[in-house]
Amino acid sequence: MPPPATIRSRGYLPHWEQDHATYFVTFRLADSLPNDFVHQAQRQRRRIAAAQSAGTATQADLADLRKPLRKTERSLDAGQGDAHMLDRGIAGIVFESVTHFNEHRYRLYAACVMPNHVHAVFSPVAPSTLASILHSWKSHTAHEANLVLRRQGHFWQHEYFDHLVRNSQSFARIVRYVTENPARAGLRDWPWVWPSRQDIQPKPVGQQRSAANHL
Repeated sequence: MPPPATIRSRGYLPHWEQDHATYFVTFRLADSLPNDFVHQAQRQRRRIAAAQSAGTATQADLADLRKPLRKTERSLDAGQGDAHMLDRGIAGIVFESVTHFNEHRYRLYAACVMPNHVHAVFSPVAPSTLASILHSWKSHTAHEANLVLRRQGHFWQHEYFDHLVRNSQSFARIVRYVTENPARAGLRDWPWVWPSRQDIQPKPVGQQRSAANHL
């Protein structure tokens, strides 16, 4: 039996965390999605999260949870907003930050820096946590990118998407999704993918409860 998932919230949206978990995380630039879509999706996810916590969530609820996620993925891949990571210097700052502490603060299995968002698949290494890793990535890169761009204000959207990886089949599917994201978005010879596809090895993942999150 896997350890139970706990729910953490700072007044925005709940995030499921679990000891020895593998996470699929997406974080995005502040202007990468329309505000009305974000607010609608937030309300829907809060409702379903409450139902999951109470044990009353239905299969229809879980299906509804996936619909805005697919719409979000399509919207992000369209490259809305300023798409600062089209700048190789900015993309390099973000890519270096995400990969830098691999095997120290986390075990990184796949990552991709897209023009307006970032995907990563990783397992935290204690005492690091999902929250502390995301805070480190986002705060460091926001500071450095704003210096280069000579701008101020929010660089990243406050919230992020996280998903507990359930098993080895889900792991393989998610890693493939991350590494193939540039090709799906029509980006040729996109360098900000880790690792290269031929280096990916299957990783067994113990059965874990799945919970999608955020915006």
